[in-house]
Amino acid sequence: MSVITSLQNARVKQVVRLRQRRHRESERLFLIEGYREIQRAVEASVRIHALFTCEQFYGHSDTRTLVHQVAANADVSIEPVSREVFAKISIRENSDGLLAVAPSPAWPMNEMQVPSNGLFLISTATEKPGNLGTILRSADAAGVDGVVVCGSGTDVLNPNVVRASLGTVFSVPVAQADADSVRSWIKHHAIRIIAATPDADRWYTQANMTRSCAILLGSEHAGLDVEWLNSADDRVRLPSAGHADSINVAMAATVMLFEARRQRGSQSMG
Repeated sequence: MSVITSLQNARVKQVVRLRQRRHRESERLFLIEGYREIQRAVEASVRIHALFTCEQFYGHSDTRTLVHQVAANADVSIEPVSREVFAKISIRENSDGLLAVAPSPAWPMNEMQVPSNGLFLISTATEKPGNLGTILRSADAAGVDGVVVCGSGTDVLNPNVVRASLGTVFSVPVAQADADSVRSWIKHHAIRIIAATPDADRWYTQANMTRSCAILLGSEHAGLDVEWLNSADDRVRLPSAGHADSINVAMAATVMLFEARRQRGSQSMG
C-alpha cells in the first residue's frame, strides 16, 4: 500500500476543503479525527469512505486494531500518508494519526423516536462548535432521548463539534431542522417546552421535568427569540450570585439536563 507524500494529492486537497462548511454541504461529506471519535463512529455503524493514517502519530495501543476493523469493510479506502501530509490535513494540534471521511447524515425530524415521558434538548443558534459539542456530550451522559438542532449558524458536522463531543454526536439521537418544523414536531408529539432564559421569574428547579419535555436553549449573545419564548410552556432561569447575567450555554444545558434526571430518578443511569 503506497504512502501519499504529496501535499498536492487530490485526496489530500479534498480533506482540506472539507474543513469548510460549504464544501461539506456541497460534497455531503464530513471529517472525523481521532481514535476515540472514529471508534464511536464505527460502534454507531457510521459508514466511512476513507481513513487516512500516519503511524508516526499513533497514540493509542489499539490504533492498529481499529484500522484493521475499519479496513474490513470493502468499501473503505485506507490511505497511509506521510508525516508532512498528515500535519496538513489534521485539525488538531496533538493528533493521534487517524482521520476519516464519512458521508453526512441527513438527521430528519421524522426519524427521531419519541418515547412516552421522553427527555429532549432543543439547541437554537448555538454557533460555537465547542459549546455544541459539549452539549452533545452532556446529553449523552444524561441519557436524553434526542437533541434537536436548529438555526442557520449551527453546524453539527463541524470537525470541532465532533471533537468537543468526544464522538457522542454518533451515540445521541440528533435531528436538524428549521425552527418552524421543530415547533410543529413538538406540538404534534405534545412535548412541553421548558425555556431557559435569564428573564424568567422561576428557577429551573421549580419546573416539572418528570413528564415528556424539551429543554430549550438559545444563543449566549441573543438568547431566545420572541417566537421561541411564546412557544414555551414554562420559562426558567439559573440563579447567579455573581455579576454575569448568564452562564455558558453548554453549562446551562448540563445543569438543566441533570436536574431533569434528578427529578426522574436515576434508574436509567449507570
